[in-house]
Amino acid sequence: MKASRVAATGVVAASAVLVLSGPAFAHVTVQPEGTAAKGGYATVNFKVPNERDNASTTKLEISFPADHPLASVMPQPVDGWDVEVTKSRLDKPLEMHGEKINEAVTKVTWTADGKGIQPGYFQKFPLSVGALPEDADEMVFKAIQTYSNKEVVRWIETQEEGAEEPEAPAPVLALSAATDDHHGAASDAADDAADAQEGDDAEAAADTSDTEAATDSSDTTARVLGVVGIVVGVAGVAFGVLAGRRRTTA
Repeated sequence: MKASRVAATGVVAASAVLVLSGPAFAHVTVQPEGTAAKGGYATVNFKVPNERDNASTTKLEISFPADHPLASVMPQPVDGWDVEVTKSRLDKPLEMHGEKINEAVTKVTWTADGKGIQPGYFQKFPLSVGALPEDADEMVFKAIQTYSNKEVVRWIETQEEGAEEPEAPAPVLALSAATDDHHGAASDAADDAADAQEGDDAEAAADTSDTEAATDSSDTTARVLGVVGIVVGVAGVAFGVLAGRRRTTA
């Protein structure tokens, strides 16, 4: 009997630990596809789990940090969701590709036009963003998740150094060290195209050289045959003259 009570107590304790630790793992997060380098561009995914058993997530709002405004934010279409990009005027203009930018994206909102994120599922919301700040190690976003039962969860709490993780932490994008190539794949593609062009040029030059060599060879052969023909012709004439003299003498 005592063993049964101990086992039952252990099961209850384990269940309590799972219940208490569950929300810590199920919150809105942001991760880059590959890396998010300082000063560069990146594609990031906001991962949104549905934490309710009796409601679906029908709306997601992501607010961008005002201290590091981004001039370029482009959403990727997500099936079953409408997206709205909100821009605001900047107090201090940004400079991008030699041009001054007077406004930046401050919020992106996705609204479900169907069932949304149902219980037991999650959804990723991709964004192409840049240029990322060069003077920061991370970017902190604020996320607001709305359910079909009108419940609103605000993932806006920041992590304090040395403190425990807050109950509703804000999504944090870690930035890696800056690279010489801020445009990543686009620059690689350009380099590949340049290499391919150089290869084509080299091949074309080789073909031209081969053609010229073949032409020179043909010209030399023609000259030799011409000289041989002349020699044969002269010999024929001389033979004819000698033959005629022999007949006359006879």
